[in-house]
Amino acid sequence: MTTTARRTTAGRAQGEEALSPRRGWAAVAALAAATFTVVTSEMLPVGLLTPVGAALKVSEGTAGLALTVTGLVAAVSAPLVMPAVGRAERRQVLCALMLLLAAGNLLAAWAPHFGVLMAGRVLVGAGMGGVWAVAAPLAVRLVPARSVGAATSLIFSGIAVASVLGVPAGTFLGEAAGWRTAFAAAGGLAVAVAAALWLLLPRLPVERAVRLGGVAGLTGRRTVRRALAAMALLVTGHFAAYTYIRPVLEDISGAGAGLIGTLLLAYGVAGVAGNFAGGAGAARSPRATLLVISAVLAAAVLLVPGLGGSLVAAAVLLVVWGVAYGGVSVTTQALLVAAAPRAPEAASALFAGVFNASIALGALVGGLTADGWGTAPVLWTGGALALGALATVALSPMTGATGPAPQDRDG
Repeated sequence: MTTTARRTTAGRAQGEEALSPRRGWAAVAALAAATFTVVTSEMLPVGLLTPVGAALKVSEGTAGLALTVTGLVAAVSAPLVMPAVGRAERRQVLCALMLLLAAGNLLAAWAPHFGVLMAGRVLVGAGMGGVWAVAAPLAVRLVPARSVGAATSLIFSGIAVASVLGVPAGTFLGEAAGWRTAFAAAGGLAVAVAAALWLLLPRLPVERAVRLGGVAGLTGRRTVRRALAAMALLVTGHFAAYTYIRPVLEDISGAGAGLIGTLLLAYGVAGVAGNFAGGAGAARSPRATLLVISAVLAAAVLLVPGLGGSLVAAAVLLVVWGVAYGGVSVTTQALLVAAAPRAPEAASALFAGVFNASIALGALVGGLTADGWGTAPVLWTGGALALGALATVALSPMTGATGPAPQDRDG
């Protein structure tokens, strides 16, 4: 099984292990556990800012940098990981990245002062960006072609499930046993997932190294630029609005803390459903699916200021919003790979970098808007950006992006 072997017509390297359906889906589930772990690790500080700040003698605002720096490092590292690892076998790369994530979480758990905590969060960001870039295009190598869409949805479901279960569980553990225990548990989970990846994934050789120039060169393609622009507008708009959803629900809907928790749980469950619905649609036509997602998300966000005074209406709009955003990751990934079918790993690296940068930008835009104009303008801003995504996709015919991506696996 050499990395220079030619591809067969089925897209698998000659000599590469042929997986049974059961083994292939077990490997996909391990990748879903990896995405769950990286997103849980990324968002863990959200529910722990107060105790972290008190223990390390910094303000909550300063403690919040533990979240910001992770997203920024992930945005930078994602496009660099694939060129850095060259033709290294991808199972080994994934396991190493998960162990790097574990080291970052354990360093944060031990941190005697804030500088050490931030160093740990830098490691988490590097591991997270790398896992996103490597894991996203692997479904095509693990399951039959007819199942690639469903397998990709399962891999990305880890992101949605982390919001529903992972982050609340980390917050609960931090309250019950201390914030250091929560970070240590995330580190332990990353080690366990690394072991699962090693046991369940086959060897994943590659024929060609992904070069940094190749990643950057993809941006010279008009279809890739349009797909990236649409994704950036949509993700930035979502996070500009959603980052401040609690004050929005308090100010516009008059919801109390207990009800907000229930509404956010409903949003998260809707997001899981939206992930699989988006994956099914993207397997047929990622462009058409993204058009629907952009339109529905924009409508839900823009209607909250006018209709959100009713708690029932606010709840319905939040669930619709959750369904729409749940499909964003898997659909934009499919759109990018369809726009660059012969460079799936380079496209996934760009996807992970731009996606994480858009998260950070959205939170910044939302914060500036909320501070300057209030909560309703946050929603108008987020909805306007989602409409920008809709216009970008609608007015930009994307050659090769109107159906499933060709099954090219040239690594």
